[in-house]
Amino acid sequence: MKIAIVLIILVVGSVIFHFVSPWYFTPIASNWGTIDDTINITFWVTGIVFVAVNLFLAYAVIRYQKKKNTKAHYEPENKKLELGLTVFTTVGVAIMLAPGLFVWAKFIEVPEDAHVVEAVGQQWQWTFRFPGKDGVLGKTEVAHITPANPFGINPKDPAGRDDILINSNEVHLPKDKPVKVVLRSKDVLHNFAVPQFRVKMDLVPGMVTYVWFTPIKEGSFEILCEELCGLAHHTMRGRVVVDSVEDYQAWLNRQPTFAQTLKVAEGNPEQGKALYAVCGACHGQNGEGNLAMNSPNLTSLPEWYLVRQLEYYKKGIRGAHKDDPLGQQMAAMAGTLANTKSIRDVAAYISTFSDSPADKTVEGDPSSGYSYYVTCGTCHGKEGEGNFGLSAPQLVGQHDWYIKRQLENFKQGIRGKHPDDQFGFQMVLMARVLQDEQAVDDLIAYLNSLNDK
Repeated sequence: MKIAIVLIILVVGSVIFHFVSPWYFTPIASNWGTIDDTINITFWVTGIVFVAVNLFLAYAVIRYQKKKNTKAHYEPENKKLELGLTVFTTVGVAIMLAPGLFVWAKFIEVPEDAHVVEAVGQQWQWTFRFPGKDGVLGKTEVAHITPANPFGINPKDPAGRDDILINSNEVHLPKDKPVKVVLRSKDVLHNFAVPQFRVKMDLVPGMVTYVWFTPIKEGSFEILCEELCGLAHHTMRGRVVVDSVEDYQAWLNRQPTFAQTLKVAEGNPEQGKALYAVCGACHGQNGEGNLAMNSPNLTSLPEWYLVRQLEYYKKGIRGAHKDDPLGQQMAAMAGTLANTKSIRDVAAYISTFSDSPADKTVEGDPSSGYSYYVTCGTCHGKEGEGNFGLSAPQLVGQHDWYIKRQLENFKQGIRGKHPDDQFGFQMVLMARVLQDEQAVDDLIAYLNSLNDK
C-alpha cells in the first residue's frame, strides 16, 4: 500500500510541477514556433503514458496485493493485450515523430531570399563573416590562418577580398529577414545554439554545416556552445543582436573587409623606436619592467597580444574601470599613439627586445599551484609558453606581482567586464577557480618554477 501511495504522489506532484513550474521555454524570437509545437506534442504523449503507467501500477499493487489462501493466476500470453499494446505504442510513437519529420523538412530547406553569414567556432570564441557585394564567401583553409588572417581566407581567391569580417563574439542581424548561418570549426566539435531562436547545429571539423531562421524580435540573444569542446567550454559565449534593417545596415557598413585588413601594414620597428620613448619611461628602455612604477615586463609578451591590449586601452575596453588607476594611466598613454599603424610599430619594436629575467616576489606552494595550473595550461600551454590559436599570451618570463594583480582584477571584475572584451570575459570565469589569495600565490609559485626551467 505504501508503494501505491508513493506512486500516486509522484504522478500528482509531477503533473502539478509541470504546469506551475517557473522553468519553461525562453520566449521565442524566430519563426520556429513549430519546434515548440513538436516538443509540446512529445510532452503530451509521454506525459499521458507516464500518468497511465504509474497509476495502473498503483492500481495493480492495491488490487492484487498478497492475500492468505490465494494463488496467483499465471497467464503466459494474451494476444489481445499484446496486439492492443503494440497498436497503442505504434500510434504514440508516430504522433511524436511525424511532426518532427515535417519540421525537419522545413529546417533544411533554406529560403532562396535568405542572406548568408558564417559563424566560426574555435576554443573558446565565436567570430563571424559576411559575404561582400559579390554575395559569395571566399574560400578558407587552415593553412592560411595567421595573426593577420585569423579566418584563414585564401588571399588568392578574389571572392574573399570583399568578405566582411567580424572578429568579435557579437554579430548583428536584421529583423524579419531570413538568414542562413553557415557553420565552420577551426579545431574541435562545437555546437551553435540560440535558445530563443530554437535552433542548434554541430560544427564538425572538416565539414560545413548550417541552420536557418528568421529573427522576429529586436533584442540581444546569447549564443551557446552546447557541445562539450574542452575545459573552458562554459566560457564559449557569443551574442546575436537583432536590429531594424536600417540599424543593421549601418552596423555592417562599419565593419572591415578582408582586403582592408590586408592593407594594414606590418609594424615597423624603426618607426616604433621613437614612439617607444614614452613607454620606456615606465617599462624600461629594454622593456624589462619596473616594480616601482607598477610596469610589467614587455619582453615576454607576443606582438599580437601587445597590439590587442594597446587597442583595448585606446578604445576604453581596458583601463576604464574606476577601481583601476594603473589601467587608467595606461589608457592615457595608449591615447598618444595616433592610429593602428603606430600601435603596430611600437609592438614590432618591443618584439625586438631580448627576454629579461622575471623578479620573484610571491611565495607559495608550487605543488599545490600545479593543480590550479592544469586549468590555465589548457590555453596558455603546459610550460606557460602561450598559444596564439587560443588567444592566450605567454606567462613564463612575466613578473609574478603583475600576474597576481591581473588575476585579482579579473576576479573582482575590474578587468574583463567590458562587453567588447571577449577574451577578458573568459578570464573572469576562469579566475574564479582560484578561491582565495593563497590559491593565487600557489599558482604563481608554480609559474615561477617554470621560469627556472
